Amino acid sequence: MNASLLGPGVYPAQWLRPTVEFLLATQRASGEIPWFDGGHTDPWDHTEAAMGLSVAGEIAAAERAYAWLGEMQLEDGSWWACYREGEADLSVDRRETNYVAYIATGVWHHFLITQDANFLTRYFPVVSKAIAFVLCYQSPEGEIDWAVDPSDAPLGDALVTGCSSIYKSLECAILIADQLNEPSRAWRDARAKLGQALRHCPDRFDRTWESKSRYAMDWFYPILAGWVVGEQATDRLAKRWSEFVEPGIGCRCENHQPWATVAESCELILALLAAGERDQAAELFSWLTQWRDSDGAWWTGYQFAEQVLWPNEKPTWTAGAVLLAVDALTHHTSASGLFLLPTLED
Repeated sequence: MNASLLGPGVYPAQWLRPTVEFLLATQRASGEIPWFDGGHTDPWDHTEAAMGLSVAGEIAAAERAYAWLGEMQLEDGSWWACYREGEADLSVDRRETNYVAYIATGVWHHFLITQDANFLTRYFPVVSKAIAFVLCYQSPEGEIDWAVDPSDAPLGDALVTGCSSIYKSLECAILIADQLNEPSRAWRDARAKLGQALRHCPDRFDRTWESKSRYAMDWFYPILAGWVVGEQATDRLAKRWSEFVEPGIGCRCENHQPWATVAESCELILALLAAGERDQAAELFSWLTQWRDSDGAWWTGYQFAEQVLWPNEKPTWTAGAVLLAVDALTHHTSASGLFLLPTLED
């Protein structure tokens, strides 16, 4: 399959089928989608994999994944950051706000594909409780704390990437509420405040640790989340392209480490498409096909200084990110534009 030829209406279903089968084989009967057999599950990556199943037309499997999230949701609307075999692993005893909010993105994505109003109605209470939890940790200045400890105390700082993900999830939550004629003003106000903080208050982020700007996600997530758009998006990508992109390989995780990852490269593809850089997006995907294994799963990444695949893992969320990137490149589903253009103004 010549990935550089991917375009509208050229969804390579047969080529991607082993990737889909890998996701289906890894999903538990409960609906839970761990990183891989024997691995743990977290709510964000579980949702990313579920979105991949929706793109592939595996509607029942995707809905089992959302049912698992509904069953595991805590009374306050949150989820723990880590689960093993359906039980919370409290050695990771925090709840991450962007993990919690991402249910809204997944539910709206699934609805865009299925147009199933009953599904949307069924999961609106789950989404509403999750967003209510997240917004408890928004400061007066607008940023949202990255995580909460077991006593419900915020951990005291905010992340650009995490808040960007929440910004997109708030957009999706508002669209769900509007579709169901539910009130959304409080969510709109919260999203506007968060957008203001992200755009104009950089001092509200990375206050207690070294800046995370060395990570590629801080570079491109503002674009796929929709708070950097148009010419600013194009300029932002161009400014640090050579810092993060290794030609012929993919996108580095950190600017100073010789390690490229498939999932972050796929998310960069979404950002490129959002910025109107389609040729670059298609070329980047063409580099990634070498990291697909014979079973259809995709390796996490490649350490190009040592020339080794690292780590020795093929996560479900990487497969989900691949499916989302191919959908965006080919316009295969009615959700293919979700990360390419914000639907709402602040």
